[in-house]
Amino acid sequence: MFNSSNWFKEWFNSPYYHKLYFEHDDQEAAAFMTRLLGKLQPAERSKLLDVGCGRGRHAKFLASKGYDVTGIDLAPDSISIARRLENGHLQFFEHDMRLPFWINYFDYAFNFFTSFGYFRTEREHYNAIRTIAGSLVHGGTLVIDYLNVHFAEDHLVHKQEKVIEDVTYYLTKWFDETHFYKKIEIEDEALDAPLEFTEKVAKFSLGDFNDMFAFYDLQLKEVYGDYHLNAYDIKQSPRMIMIAEKN
Repeated sequence: MFNSSNWFKEWFNSPYYHKLYFEHDDQEAAAFMTRLLGKLQPAERSKLLDVGCGRGRHAKFLASKGYDVTGIDLAPDSISIARRLENGHLQFFEHDMRLPFWINYFDYAFNFFTSFGYFRTEREHYNAIRTIAGSLVHGGTLVIDYLNVHFAEDHLVHKQEKVIEDVTYYLTKWFDETHFYKKIEIEDEALDAPLEFTEKVAKFSLGDFNDMFAFYDLQLKEVYGDYHLNAYDIKQSPRMIMIAEKN
């Protein structure tokens, strides 16, 4: 087990995390980002920040389109792997999003795949938004891809079992008034004993994000409900993809 208030530091750094989540269809992710870039129309050589970049798969795609991309993540092993992708348009840094990063530098900041909502206190979440807002130039754009709380509550699968590369993952999900939880039990013959992690993600609504945005002079411009950028519906949309501008 591990420190429950900072569970993400260990879990996101685990190779099992990447096997469970990041062997998603890269083509699907690329299709989403292609649609998103088509909507945003960044100028040539725009400076982009990927916040919570993991091993850099989104950042790599963005850099392949000619943008100058920087990725930050607090998981050292993930950044070590991401740095293998570095080139003249792409760089990575081990960094905690709760702490300030480069100020008034980026034209766009992205936070994909619910890479937010993990911290213990409201202040820490506000600090993360402060970091992102501070990193943007005046008129810069923030995109946050978050789960839709109402849809997630209605469609929660309480128990699942997945086998990936001879490793068995037992997933148990539940929620209370303020958070979603997911217990992951991992059985691998290579391990002396099973591993267990518990994810905890805040149930932030659109209104909650609006409050955080407003505090740091970010104005919500558009909200989409899925990776095809269909309109957001509070009950029917699986995602909450928010686009905000720095005033």
